[in-house]
Amino acid sequence: MRHCILVISCLFLSATAFADAVNFENQSITIALTQEPPNLNSTRATDLVSFFVLGHVNEGLVRYDRRGRLSPGVASSWEVETDNITFHLREDARWSDGSQLTAHDFVYAWRMMNDPNTAAPYASIMYPIKNAEKIQKGDLPTDALGVTASDNFTLRIELENPCGYCVAMMVHISFYPIKASFYEEHGERYGADVENLLYNGPFYMSEWTHGAQMKFLKNNHYWNSDTIHLNEINIAYITSDNRTRLNLFRSNSIALARLGAETVRDAAEQGVRLRTFLTGGIAYLRFNFIDEKITKHKKLRQAIKLSFDAEEFVNKIIAIPGYKAAYSFFPSWLQGVDDKFVNEYPLADTQVDLEKARRLISELKTELGIEELPALTLLTVSSPTGAKIAEYFQGKLKVDLGLEVKVDQQSFKQYIDKTNRGDFDFSLSSWYPDFDDLMTYADLLASYNGNNRGRYINPEYDRWLSILQKSADRKVRMDAGAKLQGIIIEDVPVLPMAETGSAYVQHQQLKGVVRRVLGADPDYTFSRVIKAKKQ
Repeated sequence: MRHCILVISCLFLSATAFADAVNFENQSITIALTQEPPNLNSTRATDLVSFFVLGHVNEGLVRYDRRGRLSPGVASSWEVETDNITFHLREDARWSDGSQLTAHDFVYAWRMMNDPNTAAPYASIMYPIKNAEKIQKGDLPTDALGVTASDNFTLRIELENPCGYCVAMMVHISFYPIKASFYEEHGERYGADVENLLYNGPFYMSEWTHGAQMKFLKNNHYWNSDTIHLNEINIAYITSDNRTRLNLFRSNSIALARLGAETVRDAAEQGVRLRTFLTGGIAYLRFNFIDEKITKHKKLRQAIKLSFDAEEFVNKIIAIPGYKAAYSFFPSWLQGVDDKFVNEYPLADTQVDLEKARRLISELKTELGIEELPALTLLTVSSPTGAKIAEYFQGKLKVDLGLEVKVDQQSFKQYIDKTNRGDFDFSLSSWYPDFDDLMTYADLLASYNGNNRGRYINPEYDRWLSILQKSADRKVRMDAGAKLQGIIIEDVPVLPMAETGSAYVQHQQLKGVVRRVLGADPDYTFSRVIKAKKQ
């Protein structure tokens, strides 16, 4: 579900931040975010923090339960046919203003998502819906989209082709409903502040001091509110600094803290119980393919790949429990036909080969008629870990390949702006899954995908991607995935570095926190605060 930078943002402390981590009587918790959510418009959001917020305050047709299984959300049931899906909505589903949530709210939101004038970054996720691609290309009007409200509580979806993953895909925020009258009242301000967003999830946002704090309260209009234990989630800190978060946890100011390499050691030495979790994402380098960039040359990209040691990167640079070396853009948890995809379609040689890498650099210089390649700009988000990774590549590429690298560290919003404009040679990034299928990674490199910020265009890649997307035969689909994997290895539009993991600490009175690969993470929807044990 999800695009994000490996580590992000800088430190902000709110003036009222010093609350207890947990409160049993009030059923409230205090936590920290790593960054300010840059966009809470569900048609525009692309980052993990926005997904986290939206996943707690809004809900789609389906959601994940506490065991990570697909379960009913706004829809109480559904029927899947070869060429259509029918969802039956709950009559007790309400918006936070008390108004009825209807099938028309989904039709409105999905049409807007496909409108080329909206330029939604995730628009291509809707390609399986009838006419979605043609609408996005401007060939048909938005009302031609294959989604209709038969009545207030029946939503019918016509499919362009058979789609074995479409119900699971509906968890993604791109498929959330939007109330037309509310959106049109707020216009461009939709999602920009507390009063500019309407809520239908387990919680609603009652406060948002930008750059400082947020607060969620239990949403009594939520159809399943009787099962929600927490009354309040205080986001009292926004900081990407790992040590600050550990210190806040140690001082009983926050109930859960994500750790970095240096704080893992600190926590272990202090006797704090560590938890680990494989988050399911891929950390990678993204290369820029626009004409004026030196990284458009395949030999340069291949040379960088041949010089990269994934085991060294994970064990010495990241050094966080839960991370593992990545050699494919398709992580090891993804299912193939009968086994994991990486087991059924293993990669060939993944060894470092500096001799070949240097030969490729030499050949490229000769072809271009230059003695030295121009300096490369590596774009990252300003943070301690981001700086550490950037310095690693800066030193390694200089020593191994004689390449000069300039590091461009930016705030998260500036990073997003620069990647959208193509203002980089290569950039540090991560991608997290939107749904449980190979498509959630493969689609990222489609020529038509708004999140393909390196502007990679390969008709052969698009051809095999179309087979992966449209075939109903799992073996045919996974064979197509293997072809895509081979193209990525050969062309190097991205360089996979690590499968992401997380080390964290959690307050002993906080129970029911769900950590998952898919959906909002961490998910506090099912959490509760238990009584403190007597000493």
